[in-house]
Amino acid sequence: MVEFADENIVKEYITAKIDNQLFGFDISEILDVFVPQSITRVPLARPEISGVLNLRGRIVTVIDMYCLLDIKRNVQRTNKIAVGISHKSALYGLLIDEIGEVVKLKKSDIESIPDTLDEKWRSVSSSVVQLSGNLLVILNIAKIFDIIMVQNAA
Repeated sequence: MVEFADENIVKEYITAKIDNQLFGFDISEILDVFVPQSITRVPLARPEISGVLNLRGRIVTVIDMYCLLDIKRNVQRTNKIAVGISHKSALYGLLIDEIGEVVKLKKSDIESIPDTLDEKWRSVSSSVVQLSGNLLVILNIAKIFDIIMVQNAA
């Protein structure tokens, strides 16, 4: 569950779509949103690692969120967008379909993760929010990297 020090404090989340599902990222964890160019495959990398790219002179590891979340692609996506984040001094780009708006949420807006949510999604989420008839699944960056690091160690 997302932690709030005070019931009245508002936290900001940036919304993103991955195959018509709405996800949210804590805006304080986002460094950049960019269109990835020239992703280079990494031999023997795990399937969720799309490759690496050079972004303004820095190497960025690109993570395919479709693969990480076990979402089947209905159509080949042509417009790729990446959410840039930093984890343990390394840069990463999380591939998504579309970036949305910034939403401001209070503690009372946030709900715990339902038991019916896909197990893989539960493992990388912190909570959910009902937004205009859509379920916003708030992703936990630390949990995403826990999974990637464990899989890479295997």
